[in-house]
Amino acid sequence: MKLAVTLALAMATALLAMFIAGEGSNSPLCQAQAAQPLAPRVSFSEDVLPLLKFKCSSCHQAGGEGYEKSGMDLTSYQGVMKGTKFGPMVVPGDPEASNLMRLLDWRVSAELRMPHGKKQLSICDRDTVRTWIFDGAKDN
Repeated sequence: MKLAVTLALAMATALLAMFIAGEGSNSPLCQAQAAQPLAPRVSFSEDVLPLLKFKCSSCHQAGGEGYEKSGMDLTSYQGVMKGTKFGPMVVPGDPEASNLMRLLDWRVSAELRMPHGKKQLSICDRDTVRTWIFDGAKDN
């Protein structure tokens, strides 16, 4: 029994060493995994923009109160990425540094929280925006 365990450990160690050295990367499993690019988890046009238009654009579009006060237009990718007259709102790849998430998560004073005078966006809605930012805030 000890011999079988010792042989199994030796084989596992040899296989691990091959993969670490890069020699095992020609296995069908590795090739299949390498051939599949990671798809974005969230699409701006299909997930984020409809949310922003439904929940935010009544104020944050040309002529809206939020637009007049801040210059923030949430009706297009270009508008979101332009930010406000006070600066950018999205830091691609870093939702925690993005002012948009600070406003939506209510990590700011009450008078700045978004949406003004309304119920906070759901965790699901906020996580959609957060994931999009984390994934690079792409125009996809």
